[in-house]
Amino acid sequence: MSGIIVVDKPKDFTSRDVVNIISHELHEKKVGHTGTLDPLATGVLVICVGRYTKLVDMISSLDKEYIAEIKLGLETDTLDITGNV
Repeated sequence: MSGIIVVDKPKDFTSRDVVNIISHELHEKKVGHTGTLDPLATGVLVICVGRYTKLVDMISSLDKEYIAEIKLGLETDTLDITGNV
């Protein structure tokens, strides 16, 4: 199988986790993603399968937009939202 799959990556999954799941479900060894999302991040993860993995570099070089929310004046012991304030 070859193609492109657009996934809404859930929180607490790494980009590699998503690739591994898709690879396992499709029984396909050639699976890659076009950009790493932090495990705490959710959002679009473009997955290339089979012969479409040749497009990973081209898709990765395209412009992207990130939307984030920040809280000023808040500090945690881990410097991310998972830590203690």
